[in-house]
Amino acid sequence: MEQEQHFDCLLFVFCFLFVFHLGLKFFCFFNYFQIHNLLGLCHEYSSSQLSFSAAVIEGKHNRPRRVANQIPDEILQDPELQEAIKALPANYNFEIHKTVWRVRQANSKRVALQLPEGLQMFACVIADIIERFTEADTIVMGDVTYGACCVDDFTARALGADFMVHYGHSCLIPIDSTAGIKMLYVFVDIQMDNAHFLDTVKFNFPPGQSLALVSTIQFVAALQAVSAALKPEYDVLVPQCRPLSPGEILGCTSPRLDRHVNAIIYLGDGRFHLESIMIANPDIPAYRYDPYSKVFTREYYDHEAMRALRLQAIDKARLAQRWGLILGTLGRQGSPKVLEHLESKLQSLGKSFTRVLLSEIFPSKLDLMSDVDAWIQIACPRLSIDWGTAFSKPLLSPYEVNIEGEIGQQPIKIHFKASVCLCAAAAAVASL
Repeated sequence: MEQEQHFDCLLFVFCFLFVFHLGLKFFCFFNYFQIHNLLGLCHEYSSSQLSFSAAVIEGKHNRPRRVANQIPDEILQDPELQEAIKALPANYNFEIHKTVWRVRQANSKRVALQLPEGLQMFACVIADIIERFTEADTIVMGDVTYGACCVDDFTARALGADFMVHYGHSCLIPIDSTAGIKMLYVFVDIQMDNAHFLDTVKFNFPPGQSLALVSTIQFVAALQAVSAALKPEYDVLVPQCRPLSPGEILGCTSPRLDRHVNAIIYLGDGRFHLESIMIANPDIPAYRYDPYSKVFTREYYDHEAMRALRLQAIDKARLAQRWGLILGTLGRQGSPKVLEHLESKLQSLGKSFTRVLLSEIFPSKLDLMSDVDAWIQIACPRLSIDWGTAFSKPLLSPYEVNIEGEIGQQPIKIHFKASVCLCAAAAAVASL
Protein backbone atom coordinates (compact mmCIF):
# COMPACT_ATOMS: atom_id res chain seq x y z
CA MET A 1 0.00 0.00 0.00
CA GLU A 2 2.77 2.35 0.89
CA GLN A 3 4.54 1.45 -2.35
CA GLU A 4 1.44 2.37 -4.38
CA GLN A 5 1.18 5.73 -2.60
CA HIS A 6 4.84 6.38 -3.22
CA PHE A 7 4.40 5.48 -6.90
CA ASP A 8 1.38 7.77 -7.18
CA CYS A 9 3.39 10.65 -5.70
CA LEU A 10 6.22 10.10 -8.14
CA LEU A 11 3.74 9.93 -11.01
CA PHE A 12 2.13 13.15 -9.85
CA VAL A 13 5.49 14.87 -9.60
CA PHE A 14 6.51 13.57 -13.01
CA CYS A 15 3.26 14.74 -14.59
CA PHE A 16 3.60 18.10 -12.90
CA LEU A 17 7.16 18.54 -14.13
CA PHE A 18 6.19 17.41 -17.62
CA VAL A 19 3.29 19.88 -17.79
CA PHE A 20 5.49 22.59 -16.30
CA HIS A 21 8.18 21.88 -18.90
CA LEU A 22 5.68 22.02 -21.75
CA GLY A 23 4.23 25.24 -20.39
CA LEU A 24 7.67 26.77 -20.04
CA LYS A 25 8.59 25.88 -23.62
CA PHE A 26 5.29 27.25 -24.87
CA PHE A 27 5.81 30.45 -22.87
CA CYS A 28 9.33 30.90 -24.21
CA PHE A 29 8.25 30.21 -27.76
CA PHE A 30 5.35 32.65 -27.45
CA ASN A 31 7.57 35.39 -26.03
CA TYR A 32 10.20 34.76 -28.65
CA PHE A 33 7.54 35.17 -31.33
CA GLN A 34 6.25 38.35 -29.70
CA ILE A 35 9.73 39.78 -29.25
CA HIS A 36 10.63 38.88 -32.83
CA ASN A 37 7.53 40.64 -34.12
CA LEU A 38 8.21 43.58 -31.89
CA LEU A 39 11.77 43.82 -33.13
CA GLY A 40 10.52 43.55 -36.67
CA LEU A 41 8.10 46.35 -36.10
CA CYS A 42 10.84 48.42 -34.51
CA HIS A 43 13.10 47.71 -37.46
CA GLU A 44 10.38 48.69 -39.89
CA TYR A 45 9.62 51.83 -37.86
CA SER A 46 13.29 52.74 -37.70
CA SER A 47 13.71 52.15 -41.41
CA SER A 48 10.70 54.24 -42.18
CA GLN A 49 11.97 57.00 -39.90
CA LEU A 50 15.39 56.87 -41.52
CA SER A 51 13.77 56.98 -44.93
CA PHE A 52 11.61 59.87 -43.82
CA SER A 53 14.62 61.71 -42.36
CA ALA A 54 16.58 61.08 -45.52
CA ALA A 55 13.67 62.38 -47.53
CA VAL A 56 13.52 65.47 -45.34
CA ILE A 57 17.27 66.06 -45.63
CA GLU A 58 17.18 65.40 -49.34
CA GLY A 59 14.23 67.73 -49.62
CA LYS A 60 16.15 70.46 -47.82
CA HIS A 61 18.97 70.21 -50.31
CA ASN A 62 16.71 70.06 -53.33
CA ARG A 63 14.34 72.77 -52.23
CA PRO A 64 15.15 76.14 -53.86
CA ARG A 65 16.80 78.52 -51.43
CA ARG A 66 14.76 81.48 -50.29
CA VAL A 67 16.31 84.89 -49.85
CA ALA A 68 14.90 86.91 -46.97
CA ASN A 69 14.81 90.13 -48.96
CA GLN A 70 13.89 88.61 -52.30
CA ILE A 71 11.40 90.81 -54.12
CA PRO A 72 8.08 88.93 -54.56
CA ASP A 73 6.87 88.11 -58.04
CA GLU A 74 3.68 90.04 -57.39
CA ILE A 75 5.82 93.20 -57.39
CA LEU A 76 8.28 92.20 -60.10
CA GLN A 77 5.49 91.19 -62.46
CA ASP A 78 2.95 93.87 -61.59
CA PRO A 79 1.88 95.21 -65.03
CA GLU A 80 0.71 98.55 -63.62
CA LEU A 81 4.02 99.08 -61.82
CA GLN A 82 5.93 98.12 -64.96
CA GLU A 83 3.95 100.68 -66.93
CA ALA A 84 4.60 103.39 -64.33
CA ILE A 85 8.36 102.72 -64.42
CA LYS A 86 8.38 103.51 -68.15
CA ALA A 87 8.09 107.18 -67.21
CA LEU A 88 11.73 106.99 -66.05
CA PRO A 89 14.71 106.70 -68.44
CA ALA A 90 15.35 103.08 -69.36
CA ASN A 91 19.13 103.27 -68.90
CA TYR A 92 18.84 104.63 -65.34
CA ASN A 93 18.25 101.95 -62.70
CA PHE A 94 16.24 103.59 -59.91
CA GLU A 95 15.46 100.15 -58.39
CA ILE A 96 11.75 100.94 -58.16
CA HIS A 97 10.69 97.33 -57.49
CA LYS A 98 13.13 97.08 -54.59
CA THR A 99 12.03 100.44 -53.22
CA VAL A 100 8.34 99.51 -53.28
CA TRP A 101 9.11 96.17 -51.62
CA ARG A 102 11.25 97.71 -48.87
CA VAL A 103 8.69 100.41 -48.12
CA ARG A 104 5.96 97.77 -47.84
CA GLN A 105 8.16 95.57 -45.67
CA ALA A 106 8.79 98.45 -43.28
CA ASN A 107 5.10 99.39 -43.17
CA SER A 108 6.32 102.91 -43.73
CA LYS A 109 3.97 105.87 -43.46
CA ARG A 110 6.24 108.63 -44.80
CA VAL A 111 9.18 108.26 -47.18
CA ALA A 112 11.81 110.97 -47.64
CA LEU A 113 13.50 111.12 -51.05
CA GLN A 114 16.93 112.74 -51.33
CA LEU A 115 18.45 113.19 -54.78
CA PRO A 116 21.40 115.19 -56.13
CA GLU A 117 20.48 118.07 -58.40
CA GLY A 118 21.24 116.06 -61.53
CA LEU A 119 18.50 113.57 -60.63
CA GLN A 120 15.90 115.83 -59.03
CA MET A 121 14.02 116.08 -62.32
CA PHE A 122 12.85 112.51 -61.66
CA ALA A 123 11.81 113.10 -58.03
CA CYS A 124 8.12 113.74 -58.70
CA VAL A 125 7.75 110.63 -60.86
CA ILE A 126 9.38 108.45 -58.20
CA ALA A 127 7.26 110.03 -55.46
CA ASP A 128 4.06 109.36 -57.43
CA ILE A 129 5.02 105.71 -57.94
CA ILE A 130 5.77 105.17 -54.25
CA GLU A 131 2.50 106.78 -53.15
CA ARG A 132 0.52 104.78 -55.69
CA PHE A 133 1.97 101.35 -54.93
CA THR A 134 2.54 101.64 -51.16
CA GLU A 135 0.60 102.98 -48.19
CA ALA A 136 3.16 105.74 -47.58
CA ASP A 137 3.18 109.39 -48.51
CA THR A 138 6.39 111.06 -49.68
CA ILE A 139 8.43 114.20 -49.19
CA VAL A 140 11.16 115.36 -51.57
CA MET A 141 14.11 116.96 -49.79
CA GLY A 142 15.11 119.98 -51.83
CA ASP A 143 18.33 121.01 -50.08
CA VAL A 144 21.47 120.71 -52.15
CA THR A 145 23.15 117.29 -52.11
CA TYR A 146 26.78 117.34 -53.17
CA GLY A 147 27.81 113.80 -52.33
CA ALA A 148 27.64 110.74 -50.11
CA CYS A 149 28.48 112.90 -47.08
CA CYS A 150 25.22 114.85 -47.46
CA VAL A 151 22.85 112.11 -46.33
CA ASP A 152 20.36 114.15 -44.30
CA ASP A 153 18.66 111.59 -42.11
CA PHE A 154 18.40 114.12 -39.26
CA THR A 155 16.15 116.45 -41.28
CA ALA A 156 14.16 113.51 -42.64
CA ARG A 157 13.39 112.36 -39.10
CA ALA A 158 12.49 115.90 -38.07
CA LEU A 159 9.95 115.98 -40.92
CA GLY A 160 8.29 112.82 -39.63
CA ALA A 161 9.75 110.37 -42.15
CA ASP A 162 10.28 106.79 -41.01
CA PHE A 163 11.97 105.69 -44.25
CA MET A 164 14.54 107.47 -46.42
CA VAL A 165 15.82 106.74 -49.91
CA HIS A 166 19.11 108.39 -50.91
CA TYR A 167 19.87 108.35 -54.64
CA GLY A 168 23.08 108.62 -56.59
CA HIS A 169 25.71 107.93 -53.93
CA SER A 170 27.19 104.96 -52.12
CA CYS A 171 26.51 104.21 -48.45
CA LEU A 172 29.30 106.19 -46.82
CA ILE A 173 27.03 106.56 -43.79
CA PRO A 174 26.17 102.98 -42.67
CA ILE A 175 22.47 102.14 -42.63
CA ASP A 176 22.73 100.93 -39.03
CA SER A 177 23.95 104.39 -37.97
CA THR A 178 20.75 106.19 -38.90
CA ALA A 179 18.83 105.49 -35.71
CA GLY A 180 15.11 106.13 -35.85
CA ILE A 181 14.77 105.92 -39.64
CA LYS A 182 15.23 103.09 -42.12
CA MET A 183 17.62 103.78 -45.00
CA LEU A 184 17.85 102.60 -48.58
CA TYR A 185 20.69 103.62 -50.88
CA VAL A 186 19.97 103.53 -54.61
CA PHE A 187 23.16 103.92 -56.63
CA VAL A 188 21.29 104.65 -59.88
CA ASP A 189 23.44 102.47 -62.10
CA ILE A 190 23.61 103.99 -65.59
CA GLN A 191 23.97 101.79 -68.66
CA MET A 192 26.47 102.98 -71.23
CA ASP A 193 28.30 101.84 -74.35
CA ASN A 194 30.89 99.55 -72.77
CA ALA A 195 32.24 98.42 -76.12
CA HIS A 196 33.18 101.96 -77.18
CA PHE A 197 34.95 102.60 -73.88
CA LEU A 198 36.84 99.31 -74.23
CA ASP A 199 37.90 100.07 -77.80
CA THR A 200 38.99 103.57 -76.79
CA VAL A 201 41.29 102.26 -74.07
CA LYS A 202 42.80 99.65 -76.37
CA PHE A 203 43.36 102.24 -79.10
CA ASN A 204 45.23 104.65 -76.80
CA PHE A 205 47.34 102.25 -74.70
CA PRO A 206 49.59 99.43 -75.92
CA PRO A 207 49.16 95.97 -74.37
CA GLY A 208 51.12 95.34 -71.19
CA GLN A 209 50.52 98.80 -69.71
CA SER A 210 49.48 99.13 -66.06
CA LEU A 211 46.15 100.96 -65.93
CA ALA A 212 44.17 102.12 -62.88
CA LEU A 213 40.43 102.34 -63.61
CA VAL A 214 38.21 104.51 -61.40
CA SER A 215 34.73 105.97 -61.60
CA THR A 216 31.72 107.20 -59.66
CA ILE A 217 29.16 104.77 -58.27
CA GLN A 218 26.86 105.18 -61.31
CA PHE A 219 29.39 103.55 -63.64
CA VAL A 220 31.10 101.07 -61.31
CA ALA A 221 29.26 98.13 -62.90
CA ALA A 222 30.43 99.17 -66.36
CA LEU A 223 33.94 99.72 -65.00
CA GLN A 224 34.07 96.17 -63.65
CA ALA A 225 32.91 94.71 -66.96
CA VAL A 226 35.49 96.66 -68.97
CA SER A 227 38.30 95.87 -66.52
CA ALA A 228 37.58 92.15 -66.88
CA ALA A 229 37.75 92.48 -70.67
CA LEU A 230 41.07 94.34 -70.46
CA LYS A 231 42.86 91.98 -68.06
CA PRO A 232 44.04 89.46 -70.68
CA GLU A 233 46.12 92.20 -72.35
CA TYR A 234 46.76 94.77 -69.59
CA ASP A 235 47.82 94.97 -65.98
CA VAL A 236 44.52 96.36 -64.71
CA LEU A 237 44.13 97.83 -61.24
CA VAL A 238 40.71 98.67 -59.79
CA PRO A 239 41.65 100.33 -56.48
CA GLN A 240 39.36 100.48 -53.48
CA CYS A 241 39.02 102.83 -50.52
CA ARG A 242 36.73 101.09 -48.04
CA PRO A 243 33.86 101.45 -47.39
CA LEU A 244 33.55 102.53 -51.03
CA SER A 245 33.06 100.00 -53.82
CA PRO A 246 36.06 98.79 -55.87
CA GLY A 247 36.96 101.47 -58.39
CA GLU A 248 34.75 104.11 -56.78
CA ILE A 249 36.20 107.50 -55.86
CA LEU A 250 34.72 110.62 -54.30
CA GLY A 251 35.72 114.23 -54.60
CA CYS A 252 37.30 113.92 -51.16
CA THR A 253 38.31 110.25 -51.12
CA SER A 254 40.82 108.61 -53.44
CA PRO A 255 43.59 106.03 -52.99
CA ARG A 256 47.33 106.49 -53.30
CA LEU A 257 48.53 104.26 -56.15
CA ASP A 258 51.83 102.52 -56.76
CA ARG A 259 54.23 104.46 -58.93
CA HIS A 260 54.43 101.63 -61.46
CA VAL A 261 50.92 102.51 -62.70
CA ASN A 262 51.25 103.99 -66.19
CA ALA A 263 47.93 105.84 -66.30
CA ILE A 264 44.76 106.64 -64.40
CA ILE A 265 41.58 106.30 -66.48
CA TYR A 266 38.50 107.95 -65.03
CA LEU A 267 35.06 106.96 -66.31
CA GLY A 268 32.61 109.80 -65.77
CA ASP A 269 31.61 113.32 -66.65
CA GLY A 270 33.15 116.40 -65.04
CA ARG A 271 36.48 116.81 -63.26
CA PHE A 272 35.56 117.06 -59.58
CA HIS A 273 36.01 113.37 -58.74
CA LEU A 274 38.91 112.96 -61.14
CA GLU A 275 40.81 115.82 -59.50
CA SER A 276 40.59 113.93 -56.22
CA ILE A 277 42.73 111.05 -57.47
CA MET A 278 44.97 113.44 -59.42
CA ILE A 279 45.75 115.36 -56.22
CA ALA A 280 46.52 112.11 -54.40
CA ASN A 281 48.76 110.86 -57.26
CA PRO A 282 50.58 113.84 -58.79
CA ASP A 283 53.14 111.72 -60.67
CA ILE A 284 50.69 109.54 -62.63
CA PRO A 285 49.12 110.87 -65.86
CA ALA A 286 45.32 110.95 -65.81
CA TYR A 287 42.73 110.52 -68.56
CA ARG A 288 38.97 110.95 -68.64
CA TYR A 289 36.37 109.11 -70.71
CA ASP A 290 33.01 110.90 -70.81
CA PRO A 291 30.30 108.21 -71.22
CA TYR A 292 27.79 110.76 -72.53
CA SER A 293 29.86 112.47 -75.22
CA LYS A 294 32.19 109.46 -75.71
CA VAL A 295 35.18 111.81 -75.67
CA PHE A 296 38.54 110.65 -74.30
CA THR A 297 40.87 113.40 -73.02
CA ARG A 298 44.16 113.80 -71.18
CA GLU A 299 43.61 115.80 -68.00
CA TYR A 300 46.07 118.05 -66.15
CA TYR A 301 46.24 119.58 -62.69
CA ASP A 302 48.54 122.38 -61.52
CA HIS A 303 49.91 120.75 -58.38
CA GLU A 304 52.61 123.35 -57.79
CA ALA A 305 50.16 126.25 -57.88
CA MET A 306 47.75 124.46 -55.55
CA ARG A 307 50.48 123.68 -53.01
CA ALA A 308 51.81 127.22 -53.14
CA LEU A 309 48.36 128.67 -52.48
CA ARG A 310 47.67 126.30 -49.61
CA LEU A 311 51.08 126.93 -48.05
CA GLN A 312 50.43 130.66 -48.32
CA ALA A 313 47.10 130.26 -46.51
CA ILE A 314 48.75 128.20 -43.77
CA ASP A 315 51.53 130.76 -43.28
CA LYS A 316 48.99 133.58 -43.05
CA ALA A 317 46.89 131.63 -40.55
CA ARG A 318 49.87 131.21 -38.20
CA LEU A 319 49.51 134.90 -37.26
CA ALA A 320 45.83 134.57 -36.34
CA GLN A 321 44.80 135.29 -32.77
CA ARG A 322 41.09 134.55 -33.03
CA TRP A 323 39.93 131.50 -34.93
CA GLY A 324 36.57 130.46 -36.28
CA LEU A 325 35.65 126.76 -36.18
CA ILE A 326 32.98 125.91 -38.76
CA LEU A 327 31.08 122.67 -38.20
CA GLY A 328 29.33 121.73 -41.44
CA THR A 329 25.68 120.83 -40.91
CA LEU A 330 24.90 119.78 -44.49
CA GLY A 331 23.89 116.16 -43.97
CA ARG A 332 26.69 114.28 -42.22
CA GLN A 333 29.60 116.45 -43.38
CA GLY A 334 30.58 117.75 -39.96
CA SER A 335 32.35 115.66 -37.34
CA PRO A 336 31.87 116.66 -33.67
CA LYS A 337 34.92 114.60 -32.71
CA VAL A 338 37.14 116.52 -35.13
CA LEU A 339 35.69 119.72 -33.72
CA GLU A 340 36.61 118.65 -30.19
CA HIS A 341 40.13 117.76 -31.33
CA LEU A 342 40.63 121.19 -32.90
CA GLU A 343 39.22 122.95 -29.85
CA SER A 344 41.74 121.15 -27.64
CA LYS A 345 44.55 122.05 -30.02
CA LEU A 346 43.66 125.75 -30.02
CA GLN A 347 43.19 125.80 -26.26
CA SER A 348 46.64 124.28 -25.75
CA LEU A 349 48.09 127.07 -27.92
CA GLY A 350 46.24 129.75 -25.97
CA LYS A 351 44.15 130.79 -28.99
CA SER A 352 40.60 132.08 -28.69
CA PHE A 353 37.96 130.68 -31.05
CA THR A 354 34.31 130.89 -32.02
CA ARG A 355 32.15 127.95 -33.07
CA VAL A 356 29.95 128.46 -36.11
CA LEU A 357 27.41 126.03 -37.58
CA LEU A 358 26.84 126.36 -41.33
CA SER A 359 25.18 124.15 -43.92
CA GLU A 360 26.95 125.93 -46.78
CA ILE A 361 30.05 128.11 -46.51
CA PHE A 362 30.11 131.31 -48.59
CA PRO A 363 32.70 134.14 -48.56
CA SER A 364 29.99 136.76 -48.00
CA LYS A 365 28.74 134.90 -44.93
CA LEU A 366 32.18 134.69 -43.30
CA ASP A 367 32.93 138.33 -44.11
CA LEU A 368 30.15 139.31 -41.70
CA MET A 369 32.32 138.03 -38.82
CA SER A 370 35.24 140.36 -39.35
CA ASP A 371 36.81 139.78 -35.91
CA VAL A 372 37.85 136.24 -36.93
CA ASP A 373 41.42 136.13 -38.26
CA ALA A 374 41.38 132.59 -39.73
CA TRP A 375 38.87 129.81 -40.29
CA ILE A 376 38.97 126.02 -40.00
CA GLN A 377 36.09 124.33 -41.79
CA ILE A 378 35.00 120.81 -40.83
CA ALA A 379 32.85 120.19 -43.87
CA CYS A 380 34.52 119.50 -47.22
CA PRO A 381 38.30 119.56 -47.77
CA ARG A 382 37.84 120.47 -51.42
CA LEU A 383 36.20 123.71 -50.31
CA SER A 384 39.57 124.93 -49.03
CA ILE A 385 41.58 123.49 -51.92
CA ASP A 386 39.33 124.63 -54.78
CA TRP A 387 37.84 127.89 -53.49
CA GLY A 388 40.12 128.94 -50.64
CA THR A 389 41.35 131.99 -52.55
CA ALA A 390 37.79 133.34 -52.76
CA PHE A 391 37.75 134.00 -49.01
CA SER A 392 39.25 137.12 -47.48
CA LYS A 393 40.61 135.18 -44.48
CA PRO A 394 42.53 131.88 -44.57
CA LEU A 395 40.13 128.91 -44.78
CA LEU A 396 41.92 125.73 -43.71
CA SER A 397 40.88 122.11 -43.52
CA PRO A 398 41.59 120.05 -40.37
CA TYR A 399 44.35 118.24 -42.26
CA GLU A 400 46.12 121.48 -43.11
CA VAL A 401 45.99 122.61 -39.50
CA ASN A 402 47.78 119.45 -38.42
CA ILE A 403 50.45 119.14 -41.12
CA GLU A 404 51.48 122.81 -40.92
CA GLY A 405 54.51 123.40 -43.16
CA GLU A 406 54.71 119.87 -44.55
CA ILE A 407 52.25 120.66 -47.33
CA GLY A 408 55.01 121.87 -49.63
CA GLN A 409 57.08 118.73 -49.10
CA GLN A 410 54.61 115.91 -49.78
CA PRO A 411 51.47 115.15 -51.80
CA ILE A 412 48.26 116.11 -50.09
CA LYS A 413 46.63 113.07 -48.53
CA ILE A 414 43.07 113.28 -49.66
CA HIS A 415 41.69 109.92 -48.58
CA PHE A 416 40.36 109.10 -45.15
CA LYS A 417 42.99 106.44 -44.44
CA ALA A 418 45.60 109.18 -44.10
CA SER A 419 47.23 109.63 -40.71
CA VAL A 420 45.17 112.79 -40.23
CA CYS A 421 41.82 112.68 -41.95
CA LEU A 422 41.27 115.31 -44.59
CA CYS A 423 37.90 113.91 -45.57
CA ALA A 424 35.37 115.37 -43.16
CA ALA A 425 32.70 113.00 -44.43
CA ALA A 426 34.78 109.98 -43.50
CA ALA A 427 35.60 111.58 -40.17
CA ALA A 428 31.88 111.81 -39.56
CA VAL A 429 31.56 108.09 -40.22
CA ALA A 430 34.40 107.39 -37.78
CA SER A 431 32.61 109.42 -35.11
CA LEU A 432 29.37 107.43 -35.27
